[in-house]
Amino acid sequence: MKQKQNTSQTIALNRKAKHEYAIEERYEAGMVLQGWEVKSIRAGRVQLDQAYVILKNAEAWLLGGQITPLLSASTHIDPDAQRTRKLLLNKSELKKLIGNVERRGYTLVPLAMYWKSNKVKLEIGLAKGKKLHDKRADEKKRDWERTKQQLIKKQR
Repeated sequence: MKQKQNTSQTIALNRKAKHEYAIEERYEAGMVLQGWEVKSIRAGRVQLDQAYVILKNAEAWLLGGQITPLLSASTHIDPDAQRTRKLLLNKSELKKLIGNVERRGYTLVPLAMYWKSNKVKLEIGLAKGKKLHDKRADEKKRDWERTKQQLIKKQR
């Protein structure tokens, strides 16, 4: 009898998030999905670039995440690609997030969507927006690291 491997496979990444925000903490949330959405996710038709997370009535919601329906979606369902999706978090995590977002001015940003033992998980980050000079400093640092690696390769 084979054992299941606990490997996670990335479905979609939000590449803008690391550029636009300084991520302080990361959380893993489950998602409430419909059947056609799971099929579309398996086909890789997900975009998280414009997505964000809000807290409303002590619950977390994903807004702006796009899951494009397949052409072969069921005929009796009218799929909405950008519908609001509920995120599943523990009460203690929700209380901590609510405190940070409301009192300290943090933002919740979706970072990645991935499979974890046949369930779709969303990694969300507690983040603060970066200023323009912070973005420039990060870019300079990244360029310097790249140049440094190239110089090391040439010396070998």
